[in-house]
Amino acid sequence: MTEFEGQVLADLSVLKSQMKQLMGIGQPGRLTQLEERVERHERAVQRIKGLAGAMGGLLTMVHLAIDYLRR
Repeated sequence: MTEFEGQVLADLSVLKSQMKQLMGIGQPGRLTQLEERVERHERAVQRIKGLAGAMGGLLTMVHLAIDYLRR
């Protein structure tokens, strides 16, 4: 085996171990954990959007009530 072939095999071995670490071996890997974190973050953002919309509607109703009572 030449030096080049040895280097290629060593690089492939490193790549294989990195892929196993990334994907996981029967257990949640880093990629799965990242996906879960992104999903939790998206849910939190959607909740904040809903809360902001509800607060905006409530504030509009309060302003309308104030204008109605001033007349």
